[in-house]
Amino acid sequence: MTVHPGMRFSVDPWDPSYGVSLDATEGQSTQDVDADVEVPVARWAPVDPVRAEVPPAVLFVDGVRRVDAQAWIHEADGPDAEPALYASYAAGVICCCARDGAHLAAHRVERRLVTTADHALDVATGAGTYVADVVRGVKPNQPPGQALSQRVQGLLHEVEVIVAGQARERLTVDDDLLVVDGPLRGCDRLPRAVGYIKTHHTPYLRDKGDAHAVVAALGRGQRTPLFTLTSSGGKSGYSRYTWYLRLPCPPGAPWAGVVRLECSAELDVAAAVALAGRTQVTLARYASAGYKDSRAPQNLYPIAGLERALRRRLGDAGVLYRALRAAAGRAVDAAAGRPVDAAAGRPVGAMARTVDPVGRGADVPNGALDAVDVPNAAFAPAAPRARAS
Repeated sequence: MTVHPGMRFSVDPWDPSYGVSLDATEGQSTQDVDADVEVPVARWAPVDPVRAEVPPAVLFVDGVRRVDAQAWIHEADGPDAEPALYASYAAGVICCCARDGAHLAAHRVERRLVTTADHALDVATGAGTYVADVVRGVKPNQPPGQALSQRVQGLLHEVEVIVAGQARERLTVDDDLLVVDGPLRGCDRLPRAVGYIKTHHTPYLRDKGDAHAVVAALGRGQRTPLFTLTSSGGKSGYSRYTWYLRLPCPPGAPWAGVVRLECSAELDVAAAVALAGRTQVTLARYASAGYKDSRAPQNLYPIAGLERALRRRLGDAGVLYRALRAAAGRAVDAAAGRPVDAAAGRPVGAMARTVDPVGRGADVPNGALDAVDVPNAAFAPAAPRARAS
């Protein structure tokens, strides 16, 4: 806290290049908020950590996405074209347990051609295949690019649910804690799962008397009482228990180190309170330090490490972009649904032409280029060339 004549201010340790940790919008929340869940709102006060057993295993779920190229899908016999995104995305799970330490328990990488063009086909390149995914029912007032981006995000969420289930199946304990980076979405069907929200865009407690002030009054490890968020929106409607928690951090900004957690509202209140207490004694162990992470302490160490591991597994963006440019310049074999190698007179298949770093041509099996999808891929050394006499 810095004091100047007539003004006090503090600096939030969160790196503003990632957005701001507190980005409260004007107006009220569009969700229904019930703050009288754990205790009446008039009795709200910071809740101290209770003596609770740390889970034998903690699973952290996250995903990353990248647009490899923006494109247009042209009509076969007309001048019109539909927008498209070539996207790569990956989801994974870091498991922290006493037996194996922190390790990658499950991961999955996918590539999609997301477009509004009904006649889109899968696109095979020398660096991987993009599976066509057609977006239909775009609202008249919605920009097509926004609809495509939302679809990519939705596909990523689906993969997060898949890998979370896979990691759970491989785990030999039944008393773990599953922490999803971001809102729960489809993971609310999984037991002992909590959503972990690092940034705050909506002041949910603004009109709940002194409840909003309780968040700023939290000490390290303390949480707010539980409240519920209910959204009615057809298939997208949901209801969840949620609470705010302050992670260990230097004193300063009122909301520094504050995260919001949520769990399924299908639990009874006692079970949700127990789960909230478990997050108090568990998550502080993984809070990051400011000298190591510009998003400290909210960006937990396992989540930061998982993001780095997943981005590596997306493959080299330059290689993928050049492979897409090359595929766009080839004719398309309608039967095979992939570009044709004009020189060889066949669809792109077992062999592809590439150039080594010093500019010498080399015929390399596609499998070697596809290894960008495979972690720790081993590349066999090229056979020595015969020297011209």
